[in-house]
Amino acid sequence: MSSPILVLTTFPDIDTAQRLSEQMVQAKLAACVNIVPAGHSIYIWKGKICKETEHIALIKTTDNCYPELELYIQEQHPYELPEIISTPITGGSKNYLDWLMNGLTNELTTNTTS
Repeated sequence: MSSPILVLTTFPDIDTAQRLSEQMVQAKLAACVNIVPAGHSIYIWKGKICKETEHIALIKTTDNCYPELELYIQEQHPYELPEIISTPITGGSKNYLDWLMNGLTNELTTNTTS
């Protein structure tokens, strides 16, 4: 049985974040992706301290979808080593979690609400 998970990754720009997030949802690798714009990251990369502006993607999906989602991110992401972290969702609104699980199996229709 599939379980809901939250996957986190970051993107260097909003256009890439939006494009890849939309593709994840269209491919049913994710039920929903929230993009949190313009966070600041400080990290060590190849022996140097780096400071970057990044856009955080919070990806709601299932553990069954995770392997394909991880591969998709690794193949499409502009970073040499993208951050990909997953954690189980152990609680939440039953209605929301049902929607999340069903969103990855139901037929896709386009609805752009703002």
